[in-house]
Amino acid sequence: MLTLEQRRRAIVDQVNQSGPLSVELLAEQFGVSIQTLRSDIRGLTEQGLLLRRHGQVAPFPSRENISFEQREILNIEGKQRIGQAVAAQLEDYQVVFLGTGTTVEQVARGLMEHRGLHVLTNNLHALRYLCLHPDCELTIAGGRVRKRDQDVIGGEALRFFQRYRADVGVVSVGGIGADGALYDYNDDEVLAREALLASCRIRILAVDSTKLGKEATCQVGHITDFDLVICDQPAPGVLQQVVAADRWLVAGTD
Repeated sequence: MLTLEQRRRAIVDQVNQSGPLSVELLAEQFGVSIQTLRSDIRGLTEQGLLLRRHGQVAPFPSRENISFEQREILNIEGKQRIGQAVAAQLEDYQVVFLGTGTTVEQVARGLMEHRGLHVLTNNLHALRYLCLHPDCELTIAGGRVRKRDQDVIGGEALRFFQRYRADVGVVSVGGIGADGALYDYNDDEVLAREALLASCRIRILAVDSTKLGKEATCQVGHITDFDLVICDQPAPGVLQQVVAADRWLVAGTD
């Protein structure tokens, strides 16, 4: 039996991972009455931890992403499956753009068996693994390093991706809204991603299930901008109506 504090912390974790949920569903999951659950939600919204919206409980809109170290262990098994699934879509001797983030880091780890790749990236974590690759040419974006996330963003990263052309571009995002809108935490990050996507032939979105139903400060782009979306879970019901079934690949399934 969870204590009040444990239950409320678990409610926040559940909503942040799953996206907006109904009070009724949460009450059923935690084995409490609707009245008790509403009391929990009221306390959590007053603390700014959750948000009541359209009859549901939603993650509180974040102005800044959690630290890289926190994200690196969040849903790590799902991200590893995504990394392997993305790698399976790539071929030897391709030119590949890799964007920022922990999910894309796992993509880099999945490329160790590919031959003759040329990878261009602003993701220092991805670079760390690919430096060990025996048959991979690497080009890194120059410019201002974002030490907190260990990547390169801003104008130099934007111009870097504008200068090159790639066969495939792989990126992730901070969140995907229920309508398929894409979210991130600052303009620099978004602008670099847009430049990357504009300069590649095939566009792949690698996103783990904790991003589904999550909104952030900047909203640019839509899930339908991509040739393929690779996630560790099936598309939620609403998104199934937005993106074609053959463009959403569940990592780890045949």
